[in-house]
Amino acid sequence: MYFSRISLMSPGAIDTARLANLMCNDGYREHQYLWRLFEKDLDADRDFLFRREQIEGWPRFFMISDRLPVHAKDVWKIESKGYEPHIKEGQQLAFSLRVNPVVTRLSEAGKKQRHDVVMDLKKRMDYQSMPKADRPSIQSLIQQAGLDWLAARAGKYGFSFNLDAVRVDAYLRHSVTKKVRKKTIKFSTLDYTGLLTVMDPERFQSALFQGIGPAKAFGCGLLLVRPVR
Repeated sequence: MYFSRISLMSPGAIDTARLANLMCNDGYREHQYLWRLFEKDLDADRDFLFRREQIEGWPRFFMISDRLPVHAKDVWKIESKGYEPHIKEGQQLAFSLRVNPVVTRLSEAGKKQRHDVVMDLKKRMDYQSMPKADRPSIQSLIQQAGLDWLAARAGKYGFSFNLDAVRVDAYLRHSVTKKVRKKTIKFSTLDYTGLLTVMDPERFQSALFQGIGPAKAFGCGLLLVRPVR
């Protein structure tokens, strides 16, 4: 596996139209850009996870991949290194995670439907019918819904965490249109930062390599960790 940091080589040297295209903040297009950084393999499935950050107004990507990204075409500066984390049971790590947190509910017709966790919580507590003075703040709803979602899945991914050691914020709703079928995909994201404890090294390593939750093609699921100092 490889861990890469990918940033624009020199924004001032890229023509305006191309730069605007690179700055689109469209998860589907970003996925296509990043895929072009690998040797062309018609049989390859997506074999990387990525996350976009904004650094001083410019996009930067963090990526974990099976293959080494190489084709920058004088646009991207690629810094890569081997990624072989040594994980131990009981190890405490600082982490950062962006996910598409959804829950599945049965509709009135008995069909399974995915719901944004924040909107789902508001519906379950009948938020709109509550007196405004009694309504919890949006940030508290984000924190509660986000922690509930992660706590229900942490064991599956081989870790645990204290509720008071994790912050949830940056709740955003996205709309992405695929060019091929002109299909619009809507999804939401939450960002987590905090501390976790490794409970099952094998499962945790799988989470590092394979990601957490859905919408990985749109920059979700990459678990970034570092030792606590």
